[in-house]
Amino acid sequence: VADRREHPMMGLWLERQIVSLRQDLPKPVVVDGEALVRVIRAGICSTDVELSRGYYPFTGILGHEFVGVVEQGPDRLVGRRVVGEINLPCGSCGTCRSGCGNHCPSRSVLGIVGRHGVFAEYVTLPVSSLHTVPKDLSTDAANFTEPLAAALQIREQIQIGSGDRVIVVGIGKLGQLVVRVLQATGCHLVALVHSESAKQSMLTAGFQSITVTGLEEGGFDVAIECTGNTAGFDIARRALRPRGTLVMKSTYAGRLNVDAAALVVDEITLVGSRCGPFEPALRFLAHNTVDVEPLIAARYPLQQALEAFAFAQDPGVLKVLLTMPGGTD
Repeated sequence: VADRREHPMMGLWLERQIVSLRQDLPKPVVVDGEALVRVIRAGICSTDVELSRGYYPFTGILGHEFVGVVEQGPDRLVGRRVVGEINLPCGSCGTCRSGCGNHCPSRSVLGIVGRHGVFAEYVTLPVSSLHTVPKDLSTDAANFTEPLAAALQIREQIQIGSGDRVIVVGIGKLGQLVVRVLQATGCHLVALVHSESAKQSMLTAGFQSITVTGLEEGGFDVAIECTGNTAGFDIARRALRPRGTLVMKSTYAGRLNVDAAALVVDEITLVGSRCGPFEPALRFLAHNTVDVEPLIAARYPLQQALEAFAFAQDPGVLKVLLTMPGGTD
């Protein structure tokens, strides 16, 4: 991760799986085609945690979920709140020309591969990757654009209708959004939880849920795996009927051992699912189609980012937000 820098700023730095809060990070310098964004809010994602555990050998500033204000860039954007795409493709290769820029072989990935992330006071991003935030949408809610887009990607990839039996395995940061997005399809939706207290909490929120002991093996058409751990794959697999579909949303630091023969015999469709469309996510948020405010577990100033990062890893904790110095809309 390299670019020209000047002036120190504060940021959360990852190196050799050690996370530290640094005060000496150079403020990024804008290059052609990019904008300088003052970060005002950022969310800690399970992928950030997995990076600190060795999921990918990244060195640099963590973070990819954010809302910021453009300070330098095109006149139409200066002073506007924006969110930014996580995948930053080259735009010219065959993959990009085919419309699959998220899979560009030379892409950088915000706070993950080849580009510093947003757990800092400033970030630079290509203008083409930025989306303006509707005026009436709160900054806290807009911070869910990227993970909500990832949840919506499931509906882009597979057909889910009112007759389908669907189970979401892993009701954490992403799983909660997946449940809310899929509820709008009218499918028979069940969330898998780990305790009776979590079951009651989901019931209060208006969602049907079961524990592992109540799981009907082979009882579902579609299973969405959002646990972030390898055990979740086996649970999701056992929940499926023959010719069912398993959608994988998790990224793992460790290797996943799979009984490939069983997948073949039962003719299971395995779908990898990553990032999704930002504009539909912003519309969902602006119209309050998905209420995300109850999913905020805590807010910390950037100065307490290490405490926030530790708290975000506690079992059952949902979204933890970082507020940057001077982080007003």
